[in-house]
Formats: sequence, C-alpha cells, structure tokens
Amino acid sequence: MLLFRAILKKFKLTDNISGLQLFQLLRFTVFLIISIVFTKSHLTKAEIGTWEMFLFIASLVSFFWVTGIIQSLLPLYHRNHTYGKTGENTDEKSPEIFNAFLLLVFFSLLVFVLGFSISGTISVFGFTGKDPFARLLLLYILLSNPVCLIEYIYLLNNRAHRIAQYGFYTFVAQLIMIIGPISAGMNLIWAFYGLLAITAVRWVWLIILLKRYTLMKMSFKFMKEHLYLGAPLILTSLISGSAQYIDGIIISAYYKNPEIFAHFRYGAKEFPLVLMLANGLSNAMLPEFSTRARMKEALTRIKLKSKKLMHLLFPSSMVVMLFTRWLFPRVFTPEFIRSADIFLIYLLLIVPRLVFPQTIVIGGKKTYITLIAAVIELAVNIPLSLLLIGPYGTVGVALATFIVYCIEKMFLVWYVWSKMRINPAEYIPVKTYLIYSTLITLLFVLIDHRIIDIQ
Repeated sequence: MLLFRAILKKFKLTDNISGLQLFQLLRFTVFLIISIVFTKSHLTKAEIGTWEMFLFIASLVSFFWVTGIIQSLLPLYHRNHTYGKTGENTDEKSPEIFNAFLLLVFFSLLVFVLGFSISGTISVFGFTGKDPFARLLLLYILLSNPVCLIEYIYLLNNRAHRIAQYGFYTFVAQLIMIIGPISAGMNLIWAFYGLLAITAVRWVWLIILLKRYTLMKMSFKFMKEHLYLGAPLILTSLISGSAQYIDGIIISAYYKNPEIFAHFRYGAKEFPLVLMLANGLSNAMLPEFSTRARMKEALTRIKLKSKKLMHLLFPSSMVVMLFTRWLFPRVFTPEFIRSADIFLIYLLLIVPRLVFPQTIVIGGKKTYITLIAAVIELAVNIPLSLLLIGPYGTVGVALATFIVYCIEKMFLVWYVWSKMRINPAEYIPVKTYLIYSTLITLLFVLIDHRIIDIQ
C-alpha cells in the first residue's frame, strides 16, 4: 500500500484524465493476464471458450445502458435543470450521483428478472437455464453493473489518486481470486466464484462512497432529465458499441465452434494503451464541453492532449504491430497464432480512436447526433461483415469493424464542422494525425503481405 502511494506521488498522478486512464489500463491488464494464465493452465480450449462466452454475454446485455447512463451523468453533474448549476445541496454531496446509482440498479434488476424468466426456455450461445454457469451469469449481471459508478464518483469529486488506488487494490484481488483456483488445478467454476466475490467487495466500497459523497434523495424529475439526455447515448452505445458483439454473434453462428470463437476473441482486442487512454481522455473531458463559455479553452486542451497521445500511442502501436506474430504464440500458445492476424487489424483502430468529435457532441448535450452516427455504422457493419467473412474468414469480420469505425468518426467530424461551426483543426492536430495514420497503415500493409515478417 505504501509502495503504491509512493509510485503515484512519483508520477504526479493529480488529474482526473490520468487517473481514469490508469484505472482502465489496470482493468485491461488484469483480464489479459487471466487470459494468458488460462491458456497455459489445465483448462481445455472449450473451457476457455466458456469463460470468454460468460464475459461476452454479461457485457453484451449491459454495456450499452451502463455507458449511456454514466456518459450522460458527466455533463449533467451540477449543470442540470432539476438542481441548477451547482446543485441544491450546500455540503457538496451530489443528488445526481445517487439518482444515477438508482438508475443503474433499476436496469440491472430489469435484466436479471428478464433473464431469469426466460433462462429455462432459450439458449444463448450454448448457455441455458440448465447450465451450471447460467445462474452465476445472471447474478454477476445483477451485481457488476452498479459498481461501474465507483471510479466516476471519484472523478466527479476530483479524487484522481483514489481512482488509481481503488483500481490497484480491487484488480490485484480479482487477479488472485480468479487465477488462484485455476493454478491450483481446480474446476473452472471456482474462477466464476472468485469473480463474484470481488464484485461483492466492490459493492461494499460503493455503499461507503454513496454515503460519503452523495445526497441520498430520490428525484424522479432528475431521473427523467437524465434519461432524456441518456436515451440517445444508450441507443448509440447499443448500436455503435455493439460492433464487437455483432462480430461475435456472426462468428458464433457461422462456425458454431467454441474454439474458433476463442481464437477470434483473443485476437479481437484493441491495444490497451490506445483504448484506455483515448476513452479516459474523452470521458474525463465531457464536463468541460457542457458550457459555451469554456468551449474554446476545452478545444485547445483536447487538441494538445490528443497530440501528446498521438506521439505516445502511434509509435507504440507500430512497435507492437511489428512483433505481433512473434508475440502471440509465445504469450499464449502456438494454437492461437491465428489470433495474431485479427489483432493486427484491431491495432489499426488507433486511426479513428484518436479523433474526438464525439466528446464535443456529447459534452454539448447533442446526444441524438451520436445516435444517427450509430445507425449509419450498424447499417454498414452487418452486411459488410457477412460479405467479408466468406472470402477472408474471421479476419474479414475484423476488417469490417475497422471500416465502420472510420465511417462513424468521419460523420461526427463532418457534423461538428458543418453544424457546430468548429473546424477540425481546432481540436485535431491535423498534420501530426495524418503523418502517423499514413505510417501505421503502410506498416500494416507491409506486414500483412509478409514483406516485413518477424516470427
């Protein structure tokens, strides 16, 4: 504990952006370590596929409304019609956060009840009501989603170091409680028990934070305002963020083979530095775009921050790209070499990720625009994935994902430019971005055609 605090102090983790970025990086790293340990354990490929499918379904049925509720909370915090600009309380406790918590609990209960009522009559990717993991899955869905609020409670109260501490303690515990039983030769179900146990610990943590930072006052008026702003974001996340889930559904239906599904899932992961640092920057800056008075300052800041990310992330991604085919069979096992080609395409997602028009749109509370962009993405993603899976297999599905992400981001850039009168150069370091995008695309082509081949 003292060592971790010393590390935070040394690296001067004092702003919300870096705190949230570190938290998300810790989460990805822990699940990556778990994946590596599982491939080298006594578990069969089918059992690894079951673990991946468990996490896949849990995220599939909840990621969209969790994302929508939390993203819409950020620009509403102390800037809403119900409580005014600073909130009606005088002790800095937030009724907004408490009501957001109630919404998360409500949706979690809704999904749990619905899932329990139909679990005995349908099969979802092999999970049925008779499956020993099905009820654990429903319980995990019920408990895991409200605790996603914890890091954002710290963010809204400017406790960056607390975000990092919370992430470090709980993810280290999660790693131990999941890989410990598997390393000891125990059955896969004990990994699920470990996942549920750490989720229960996070609930205790959440209750403590709610008492400390929130005004526990239910307001249907605020919840209505919250959902009015959040509904387009929920639908946007369902449609746009579902690209990876649509990919999984298509592959599961096309091949009907858990091993192929596991190969795809192990490759279909974005470079964690890109995903976590980009999302952390976008979410942390949402409150800064909520008022016109701060717009110019916010545009300048996001341009500078994104330029710094480009100088860090593009070179890092290109180095990883060079060694991907060498790394995969060594980090996992030789059987997962096919996953490397999928991961190479996912590395290209850095190109659309490091442009942030969605931050301006959501922060400006124009959430319906993100919904339109998501509909365009969905309209292209499904037919393009089905078209490319035939000749290119799972790699074709990954390529379709990259294409639709680029199309969505181009639409949002166009909207911010044409409707909000904000030139791309005001928030995008255009020259830096174009140079790096060209270089990484050229490197991908050379590696894909095995002109450069490090194995």
